[in-house]
Formats: sequence, C-alpha cells, structure tokens
Amino acid sequence: MNVCFIMYPCEEIDPDNDTSLALIKECVKRKHGVAMCTPASLTIRNSVTTANCTVINRMDKTPASLKSFYKKADLREEMLPLAGFDVIFFRANPPLDPIMLNFLDSVKDDVFIMNSLEGMREANNKLYTAAFGDAHSNIIPATHVSKSKRYLIKQIKESKADKMILKPLNGFGGSGVILIEKSAMSNINSLLDFYITNSDGSSSYVILQDYIEGADQGDVRILILNGEPVGAMKRVPGSDDHRSNVSAGGSVQKHTLTKAEKALCKQIGPKLVNDGLYFVGIDVIGGKLVEVNVMSPGGITYINKVYKLKTKIEEKVIDFLEMKVIDKLQAFDRRTRLRKTVQEA
Repeated sequence: MNVCFIMYPCEEIDPDNDTSLALIKECVKRKHGVAMCTPASLTIRNSVTTANCTVINRMDKTPASLKSFYKKADLREEMLPLAGFDVIFFRANPPLDPIMLNFLDSVKDDVFIMNSLEGMREANNKLYTAAFGDAHSNIIPATHVSKSKRYLIKQIKESKADKMILKPLNGFGGSGVILIEKSAMSNINSLLDFYITNSDGSSSYVILQDYIEGADQGDVRILILNGEPVGAMKRVPGSDDHRSNVSAGGSVQKHTLTKAEKALCKQIGPKLVNDGLYFVGIDVIGGKLVEVNVMSPGGITYINKVYKLKTKIEEKVIDFLEMKVIDKLQAFDRRTRLRKTVQEA
C-alpha cells in the first residue's frame, strides 16, 4: 500500500508528540510506501494532478520511539502523480483551502481519501457542529454564528448565562477562544471589531456559544474511527488559561467515557460515517458536543502514553486504511470481471 500524507511542513512536526508522525511511523513499520506533501505543493501538469513529495525511503528496522524515527528517517524529494497512491491521508491544519480540494477532485475515484472531500467541505470549520440541526439539539450548547455585531451583542445581553464563549469560525488548537462575562461588557464593541473586521476591510464569522458549566475544569477529546470511539483523554487547562488544548498549555489526564459521552458518540457516529468523516476528534464538555475536528485531529500520542495501550490507536487507524484499500481493489476486480463477461457475451 502506498500512502500520501497531505499535511503541514515537515519542519513543523513535533518529534515527541505528533499524531501525523505516529501514523506515518506505523505505515513505514508495515513496509508501506509513504510520501508527504503540503497543500501548496499540489500542481496539475499535462492534466495530471501531481505533488512535490517528500518520500520516506524503506527502513529495514523501524525505530521504537517517535523521536528516533524522526531523526533516522531517510528522505528524498520526488514529483509524483496522486492517482498512483492507494490512500491520500489528509492531515493539513485549518483553515481549509477549497481550491486545493478542487485539485483532489480529479483523483477521488482512483484513490481512497481520508477524510472524504465532500465531508471536509461540509465540516471544515466549526459551523458543522453548529448546523447539526434539531435532531441533535440535546447534545449541542446554544450556538450563534454571525458577523453582525448588533446581533451578537443582543444575544449576549439576552442570554440567561453570565458567561459565554467567543471564537473564530476557522480557528484551531484553541486559538482565539475567549471567555466573555456579562459583568465586563465595556469593551465588547472593540473585542467584536477585532474578531470580525479584517485588515483588508472584509469581515469574518465568529461563533458565540453558551458557556458550559465545568468548562474551567477542562474538556474531553474523543477520537472516533469509522463512527466508533477508539480513545479519549481529559484535557485540563493551564493555571492561567481557560483553554484546555494541549497546544495552548493544557495537560492530559486519563478519562473513561461516561454514559452520556458513549450515547453522544453513538448518536453522531452514523452521520460522521455517512459524510465520509472516518477519523475525527470531537471535543466534549459536560456531555455536550463543542467541536468536531476533521482535518488533523490530534491526541493519539497522548492517549497512548496515558493509557499504555497494547493496541495503539495508530495501529487501528492503519488497519482501517488497509481494509478500505482491499475493499476498493476487490470492487475494481469484480467490475472488471463483470465487464469482461458482458463484452464477451
């Protein structure tokens, strides 16, 4: 199996805790071909979608630790056609570039892409969670998406809650998430100006969400593979920050899924699979779904360390990819045989 990871630049990889690196290492360990590229490296040449890839040369023995693997990996640069891969594993950070997805449209029938292009188009930002609909209103905190200052201020004033959360629609890693308190509304106009008005005069959408009691104690990151939870961790904010993201200084603790969290996963799992969102990270507070991360969900290495799992999460993910590739090949062989039967009739 040959896998192309479309991701952030290699120099941005965290050798100790990077989820993408853990997935890449597992592929190399299984003797699969692995290449990495960034969205910016995609090009179309002679009607063929290609990428300037960093290819990992085959290793006789894969180092045990992530850091050793990162240091010892032998790399080379090659321009490769994307249709030649069995899998494209999308791991680039938000925001999503819609033009880049148009490049991948040309190969989606030839290659298994995780997550699906249609699913990522629908769920590439926090609006996916906010727009789940009435059928899921029991698991989502009251949420407003707007770029109207008047509307947002009205919602804050009319809210029964003393506190609300404000965050940019396209943020990730906890960036830009702030806590708004009704008792400190004097600077709300300038705050909304900062979030909504861009330097070029355009405007951006923001999310205003009811504050969930207990959020100051952290949130739960649940990794979901093919609609089923495969790992979870409690993320606790740092002493001087309300954000629990590890990238924002939070720490990780063991967590056993509650009855409400299991029910939440069961409720949204079928929709995720139906949308082609096979590997996602969901963030949950007090049994409420706060975010669905579909582009580059992290947490594998932290969960593995906290739980000392016998079967690591990356093994389950690559098992799933191998199964999907086999299914695709078998379906192709079956179509070929049937077409041959018709042609020879």
